[in-house]
Amino acid sequence: QVQLVQSGGGLVQAGGSLRLSCAASGITLSSSAIAWYRQAPGKERELVGVISSGGNTKYADAVKGRFTISREKAKKTVYLQMNSLKPEDTAVYYCAAAGILGRWPEAYEYDYWGQGTQVTVSS
Repeated sequence: QVQLVQSGGGLVQAGGSLRLSCAASGITLSSSAIAWYRQAPGKERELVGVISSGGNTKYADAVKGRFTISREKAKKTVYLQMNSLKPEDTAVYYCAAAGILGRWPEAYEYDYWGQGTQVTVSS
């Protein structure tokens, strides 16, 4: 049984930092791409960034240079480090897993999702 359990998040002032964690069970990070998505009130869910099974990363333009995805394979945990946070980063953040090797997964290929965690950035 695959589970993704998220932790972290909360309320922070603009310019501050937060780190989200996504602990996986039932999968191995070496054979899964893990993405971070977010959804703000009244908006569609959007991709924040992805770490591939091989450890490569890519980010949405809106967060490039501010957010970093990393992983600890031994702990089966993926992190989203968010720096220089802006009020427009306020959203519910989700991690998601896709058993895709050798390419970036399409959105519909993410089979497993975390429970979501609220990030609120005050101005």
